[in-house]
Amino acid sequence: MHDVVSAAPVSDTLPVETGAPLHEPARTYLLVHDGGASRVFFLPAAAEVTVGRSPAATLRSEDPSVSRLHAKVRVANGQAYISDLGSHNGTRVNGERFEGERLLQPSDIVSVGNLTLVYQERAAPKGRPAHLEAAQWRARLAGELERSRRYGRSFVIAAVELGPALGDPVEVVAAQLRSLDAFCLEGGNLLVLLSELNFEDASVPLERLLRALSLVAPTARAGFASSPADGVDAGALISRARSAARALAGGELSHVADGAVLHVGGREIVAAAPAMVQLYTVIQRLARSDIPVLIHGETGSGKENAAYALHHWSPRREQKLLTVNCAALPEQLIESELFGYERGAFSGADRARAGLFEAANGGTLFLDEVGELSAQAQAKLLRAVESKRISRLGSSEEREIDVRLVAATNRSLESEIKTGRFRQDLFFRLSAATVAIPPLRQRPQDLLLLARRFLEQACAALGRPVPAVAPATLRLLTEHAWPGNVRELKNAMDYLAATVTEPVLEPESLPRSILPEAAAAPLSATPAPPEAAPLGDLYEEIRQLERRRIAEALEAAGGVQVKAAELIGMPLRTFAGKVRLYGLLRK
Repeated sequence: MHDVVSAAPVSDTLPVETGAPLHEPARTYLLVHDGGASRVFFLPAAAEVTVGRSPAATLRSEDPSVSRLHAKVRVANGQAYISDLGSHNGTRVNGERFEGERLLQPSDIVSVGNLTLVYQERAAPKGRPAHLEAAQWRARLAGELERSRRYGRSFVIAAVELGPALGDPVEVVAAQLRSLDAFCLEGGNLLVLLSELNFEDASVPLERLLRALSLVAPTARAGFASSPADGVDAGALISRARSAARALAGGELSHVADGAVLHVGGREIVAAAPAMVQLYTVIQRLARSDIPVLIHGETGSGKENAAYALHHWSPRREQKLLTVNCAALPEQLIESELFGYERGAFSGADRARAGLFEAANGGTLFLDEVGELSAQAQAKLLRAVESKRISRLGSSEEREIDVRLVAATNRSLESEIKTGRFRQDLFFRLSAATVAIPPLRQRPQDLLLLARRFLEQACAALGRPVPAVAPATLRLLTEHAWPGNVRELKNAMDYLAATVTEPVLEPESLPRSILPEAAAAPLSATPAPPEAAPLGDLYEEIRQLERRRIAEALEAAGGVQVKAAELIGMPLRTFAGKVRLYGLLRK
């Protein structure tokens, strides 16, 4: 385990060297620990520094664990990047081996064999982040999105809700950000663009920014989103970052995956997984037109929510959205339900009644489980879709209809067409656009958020406190296949709220259908107590336990440090430091 090195100013007593003549104080430098000696190596403003035993190396070491040309440090735009040069022993940052080039952060510990380099930065004497007008900032964001799409580069945007301000935040923000960053004030609040960062790297500089802002905006709070991981639409990224910020208390910071709830009309739809963010971005675009949409998805995956969003975000939102479950309609009632009937059309028809097509006129008709319709019903539906006219049972009068059609199925209609069970012409009419909802097992970020929300709702209904969820329990939830998707998850949380009285939900509390087979099987005999472990170094045992629990929390939270820290009750700053210390950063 590495010693912790502080970020204090460089001591005048340390030997100093540099890779090039310095005309001004260097922006970046390395604290070099080589055997028993320490020295400072100032990095040139824009150059490449090689590390190794070779006389050609810029930063030399005689340690035999260091290769002749072991690693390279590249400095550009006030930042330093490390890469390995195919060394025998490899190069590590904070105990973690890496591939390609890695951006160094202040206090990063670089291991080059037995040589230790600690990267540090001075405050930049010049070069400020861009303080832009809102329109300019959005134009810059559009440029970052285009660069991200073309080259796969990531960036982060943060929305800071300032609250009551005691002074001007501009100078505070400018002092905390890098020269390649940009910010603007919009509506009294702050939007920040952090280039070349992903969400894992962004929490530290944003926490630092919030601490600095607390002097002039004591209740400032921030939500942040990264691209492409959290989406590739500018409006959606900004909206989600703002929503995450507004859900927090003063002084708090949250990644959007910890509060990714879309407020669609009177519904709240969880969309934390990148696939779901992209899905609802597409749905929002499709909603503006009247083309029919076919929604594919497993039972319980959220097809009805998608249909609701298509209607609510459309120009038809003020009109009705009517839903019909095609699988639940008896064959003899389908025509009367869809198209209506006149008085006397059949026995018991004592009055005229409009069908769903007429009732939804001007609005949206959602045909759920459309793949269950019989061949006869498909033919009648096709005629109505093609002609945009219907006739009630018992009448020859044709009525014009203006309805936007949305259909959903859990079947592969292409396969149904090949077997002759579904009409190809109807399929083409219904699927001018198609969207596919991923199953819950492929959306771990959604799963954990939904589990917590369902548990909170069930406990509130029962008037009992919400128990904590052990990391091992969360891991089992993420490993379960969830064939019933969101419905199955809700049932499981309702069961736990009703049956568990302990303050922590342990794995054995879960329904048997979720437990692994070995854990769910009844024990044939009481197992013998395990042998006592041999005594050892108590500190090392505690360290290993802490590392294991942090790793479990990270796995259960899908790598989101903010959420993982909450799961084990550890302050985020402490948690992030220990993740780096134990080499648990994801590659």
